[in-house]
Amino acid sequence: MATSEKLIIAAQFYPPDATTTAVYVGKIARSLAADRQVLVISATPGSRTEGQAGKPEVVELKSWNPRKSAIVQRAAAICLLAAQMFFSVLRRARSGDIVFCVTTPFTLPYTVLLAARLRGAKTMLLIYDLYPEALEAAGLVRSNSLAVRLIRFANTLLFRRLDAIVVIGRDVPPLIEKYRGVTPEQLRYIPNWALVPIGYREIDPASRFRAPDSSRFFVGLSGNLGFTHDPVTVFEAARLLQDQNEIHFILSGWGVGWATLNDLYAKDRLENVTILKPVPEDELVELLSAADVWVIPYHRHVAGVSIPSRLYNILAIGRPIVITSEASSEGALVLSEEAIGWVVPPEDPNELARAIRAAADDRLATMDKGVRAAGIAEKYREDIALARYRQAVSDVSQAARR
Repeated sequence: MATSEKLIIAAQFYPPDATTTAVYVGKIARSLAADRQVLVISATPGSRTEGQAGKPEVVELKSWNPRKSAIVQRAAAICLLAAQMFFSVLRRARSGDIVFCVTTPFTLPYTVLLAARLRGAKTMLLIYDLYPEALEAAGLVRSNSLAVRLIRFANTLLFRRLDAIVVIGRDVPPLIEKYRGVTPEQLRYIPNWALVPIGYREIDPASRFRAPDSSRFFVGLSGNLGFTHDPVTVFEAARLLQDQNEIHFILSGWGVGWATLNDLYAKDRLENVTILKPVPEDELVELLSAADVWVIPYHRHVAGVSIPSRLYNILAIGRPIVITSEASSEGALVLSEEAIGWVVPPEDPNELARAIRAAADDRLATMDKGVRAAGIAEKYREDIALARYRQAVSDVSQAARR
């Protein structure tokens, strides 16, 4: 049933941007628009749309997007975007509305939700990445630095005033609850979901990604590798497994981690490693289906900081996973609870190589884990997640009327 109050979603990335964040936010906005008026404030070129019944209206802000290597300019750009979002929300929000902000970039929530409060609107925050914890885990800042102390202070002021905080991993609440004034009632756990059709895929011996010898055991690594990921451990595990002729690594993706991988490969062209260019979206299922097992590598101390969205696509294809992370991380919890993969300590190539060797030595058991993974993926369907988003917004809306 439609309601009178407006829902404003503030997000830098939105379709037609093809990043995972944009895809998820777009689906959330379209689902919520079935129940209420939804206005999206986006910084993605080409995202603007007129409002139609049952569909979100999208307001597009002009944004500045310096190249990734221009650190100073990028910092200035995200501050400028935060200021633009502040004035845009301040102009459009009204008392009784709900303002829903995404933590991309991390400066956005502070200005967006301040504007919402000034207008008397209810506030919700969707945490994809938690700062400053993500910066600390990546080794970009020290925990006792002035920047970290300032962000923590701002978080304390922000979090305790939010009407709802949506987290996509069970490892996030322990970090959030360390901030004074945050209560468990504010938190909503809504995991991400598979973006490919769910169903076990048989290994295709003719797959071009398994050439030239499809009989080998293929270990895959794909997707965006950011500062919290650890591609070096994967490469070093491959080095340790050079004498295992039946094991081969296929690596394909983008991000700062791939620059590291390419540098390592340029210096030492391991014969059991193939580096592929990033595949287009319409070839993702074919790529994911090609490997016998997939690796998701993390640095130390990333539990609650970075959630592997690619996990759900791999499960949907029906492949087991080796994750390098603390046992308390969301990805590790899923694999351990469902017995569909291996959890190894982060930054330990020997343990990663040992897990891969175990998977290759018993291919039937590894395949069984994959079949089970496809069944587990049914728990992470789009319709289930979106129903939870609708319920979370409805709860905030109803609380506002009391």
